[in-house]
Amino acid sequence: MKKNALAASLLLLGCSAFAQAPKSTLYQYATIDALLAGAYEGDLTIAALRKKGNFGIGTFNRIDGEMVLVDGVAYKAKSDGTVVVAKPNEKTPFATVTHFKAGTRLRVDAPLTMAALEAWLDTKLTNKNLFYAIRFDGQFGELTTRAISPQDKPYKPLAEVSKTQSVFNLPAQTGTLVAFRSPGFSKGFNVPGYHWHYLARDRKGGGHVLSMSLLKGVVQVASVSHLELKIPTSAGFAEADQSVDRAAELHAVESVRK
Repeated sequence: MKKNALAASLLLLGCSAFAQAPKSTLYQYATIDALLAGAYEGDLTIAALRKKGNFGIGTFNRIDGEMVLVDGVAYKAKSDGTVVVAKPNEKTPFATVTHFKAGTRLRVDAPLTMAALEAWLDTKLTNKNLFYAIRFDGQFGELTTRAISPQDKPYKPLAEVSKTQSVFNLPAQTGTLVAFRSPGFSKGFNVPGYHWHYLARDRKGGGHVLSMSLLKGVVQVASVSHLELKIPTSAGFAEADQSVDRAAELHAVESVRK
């Protein structure tokens, strides 16, 4: 999108900064570096995770699909392109959730790419050292999502596994984005910057978002200043080497085919 066109689009969305949301807590199970290292088995059930939040993202044991937790229901976007409701006794090796309490609602009335959306949101955030939960409900011109198939031991690092991911080019449709923006200091235990997952309104598509074009809808943002980090007791997490800098691996995983 050209600079002047982007400016025009943002003007349609308003210019006020996001208000402070009611106090809420970000609950995170495990760390992104452990997942990058191949710690694909956790001991937290989906039933237990849902007690910590009704909104969030993550994955499932063995990296069996992408998690989209919205309105209290945990969905699994699978590598075959289908979406199913996760079973309560399924487990996760990595997840980030919160009880969503929006501080601000704004309409989107002009097309925005993912990069343009992130740039616009960044101009509105009053404190970039907070966590932000972000929900967008509306229409999309296109989306590209991905999901990874279940892995078998011995587990390979995520940067290697992601090269075999399933990529889906979704047509124009209506759905929901579920995302978090994490501050720079979260490096190592979360994904600094934006992390987007998607769920179609008809529940027939979803996954980790690689690219998208928003047309119109409503964005809700909740700022989060409380963090609860749960350290797993699983053997995989205990054995994961988290002493090395995995920033380059994370970039490769997040940007592959973006």
